[in-house]
Amino acid sequence: MVRVTVWNENRHEKNNPVVGGIYPNGIHGAIADFLTKAGFEVGTATLDEPEHGLTEQVLNQTDVLIWWGHLAHHEVEDSIVDKVYQRVLKGMGLIVLHSGHASKIFSKLLGTPTGQLKWREADEKERIWVIDPAHPIASGLGEYIELQQEEMYGEHFNIPTPDQLVFVSWFEGGEVFRSGVTYHRGQGKVFYFRPGHETYPTYYNKEIQKVIENGVRWAVPSQTAEPVYGNAAPLEPIKSKPYSREVTEI
Repeated sequence: MVRVTVWNENRHEKNNPVVGGIYPNGIHGAIADFLTKAGFEVGTATLDEPEHGLTEQVLNQTDVLIWWGHLAHHEVEDSIVDKVYQRVLKGMGLIVLHSGHASKIFSKLLGTPTGQLKWREADEKERIWVIDPAHPIASGLGEYIELQQEEMYGEHFNIPTPDQLVFVSWFEGGEVFRSGVTYHRGQGKVFYFRPGHETYPTYYNKEIQKVIENGVRWAVPSQTAEPVYGNAAPLEPIKSKPYSREVTEI
């Protein structure tokens, strides 16, 4: 059984009645619901819980962590970010959704200020094109996903060149955006997926749910040996060879 933890700062749902009406059990609750139905073992965690709900026990029992944040990136404690970072390096999968692009953990893993991009909230259509139809995250999808209303994110998106580009979005206003990208960090896999503005019911869309389900399956830890670093003893005997200073004249 793949163990998933859905993390959400859970502030919009409390402060904005529109968001609360769309996601009465929180964005984390909506995501946890469809992932549970897909057969995963799912728990949730939120910002205002002790240790943001991400205790060592929770992280050690998580195969894939899903991250949604927006208003309160700065409130996430650096010590918790460091714990998540180390777990990813040791193999835990991480799926970063929508405005989680500006989270501390995403920036730390990618090494750039990932909050830099264009944005606009104008109820415009988004068409998410499948760029890599052979990628496991795109399994079961058509050529594109169409959302009638979403927030626009536009290039340039300040991220390193991704290992794989799975989706590119086009918006009604004309912008494009790398909306589905993957990275490998240490033993862990990272997937960023753009859609999911809090005032739209995006996470009830079956195709969006399918992408996230596929993302979880892709990000599950691989059964590989942990890398060993530092000074290492030789595996084979090394025969000492005398060093010659002789210079051959040409």
